[in-house]
Amino acid sequence: MIRSDQILNTVGMIQNENLDVRTITMGINLLDCRHHNLDVCCRKIVTKIERCAGTLVETCNAVSTEFGLPIVNKRIAVSPIADVAAGFDTNGFVAVAKALDQAARSVGIDFLGGYSAQVQKGASAADDILIDSLPEAMLATQKVCASINVASSRAGINMNVVGRLGHILKDMAQRSAAQDGFACAKLVIFANQPEDNPFMAGAYHGHGEPEVVLNVGVSGPGVVASALKRRIARDGAENLGLEDLAEEIKQTSCRVTRCGEIIGREIARRMRVPFGIVDLSLAPTPKVGDSIGEILQILGVDAVGAPGSTACVAMLNDAVKKGGAFASQAVGGLSGAFIPVCEDAVLSAAAEAGELSIEKLEAMTCVCSVGLDMVALPGDIPAETLSALIADEMAIGMINKKTTAVRFIPVPGKKAGEKVVFGGLFGASAIMPVPNMGKSNRFINFGGHIPAPIHSLNN
Repeated sequence: MIRSDQILNTVGMIQNENLDVRTITMGINLLDCRHHNLDVCCRKIVTKIERCAGTLVETCNAVSTEFGLPIVNKRIAVSPIADVAAGFDTNGFVAVAKALDQAARSVGIDFLGGYSAQVQKGASAADDILIDSLPEAMLATQKVCASINVASSRAGINMNVVGRLGHILKDMAQRSAAQDGFACAKLVIFANQPEDNPFMAGAYHGHGEPEVVLNVGVSGPGVVASALKRRIARDGAENLGLEDLAEEIKQTSCRVTRCGEIIGREIARRMRVPFGIVDLSLAPTPKVGDSIGEILQILGVDAVGAPGSTACVAMLNDAVKKGGAFASQAVGGLSGAFIPVCEDAVLSAAAEAGELSIEKLEAMTCVCSVGLDMVALPGDIPAETLSALIADEMAIGMINKKTTAVRFIPVPGKKAGEKVVFGGLFGASAIMPVPNMGKSNRFINFGGHIPAPIHSLNN
């Protein structure tokens, strides 16, 4: 039975604690748009997206108004473009990217993901062309996002592609130097990339998904922070253990997940498409009061990055997953806590103060849901050092059988400690120093493949 206090609590979460549905993401299979003629292929892509998602924004707005719950972003994820555009050259891939951008503008969404390739074991000719096209494709489009899966727990790490991507990131940053390398914010490099993730820039429509599906990504760091503050104020910190705070996070995540699923299922019903999953990730924004870092401070870590930060993130991530799993049978995507430095005001401040180092951030990614996300780096970082950082993060995902990712932004012309401002949901941050730059070159230049870990001796 729905209780009146639960309704009032939810209303308060919306009005005072930054509760929102972070994204409604429609997945669309574009494999039937393949054609040997580039113009025909592009036309079929635009036509199908317009047909499937033409009323997505309108429906989201109507449901948001009716339920009183903000929906921040409306997005689309499509089949990996390395498969859809196979057979075209670099210019053809860029043309397909522009067609995707045209379709995204036509239906009024915020972002479109799926300019992607799965290369964890090896790269096809089409995969290679897509990777080569990334700088031009990302600069030529506004709404298109890219992702490359370079590692998995079963296949290992494709170090040939990891080595190339360091140079690709440097090229993308240089071409968008006037925007402080912002093009790099549209590329995520993954280990164990999920097929149903609704969050950008890493969303794509996997081969095991329905023809069209609707996924929802909820968020609520501010809600969790407020719940913890209320519990501590009510019971007193001296009377609480960490297990009590974990329980509070779990119960709050349960309510947040249910809100998101109700909204997602209603939109799916009205659009007559299957409902897929609810991703219950806590995704922060640059707004004050909507921060993962603030939660860590409430849990007793006075400086994010201090000893204990990793344990706090582990507890938070686990409690979020348990609460969401209780609330819904359709949990998927990434589902946990995000720690994007630029997009979280408290994490950004910790980086600026020198309290949060990239080494400690990497340790925290072992127990969070994404990885080294939205991290601004010095513009003079060598490509091989970028690749080595990517390899480290991919190894964490591969060995621990979890999703990890990197979204690095080497900022042209700027050094560690300087500030970069991207604005909007992308936020701002100090540029983080990277120790021992240039001292991983020989490792990266070996190339090849790092084998997957043995699975039969797990104990």
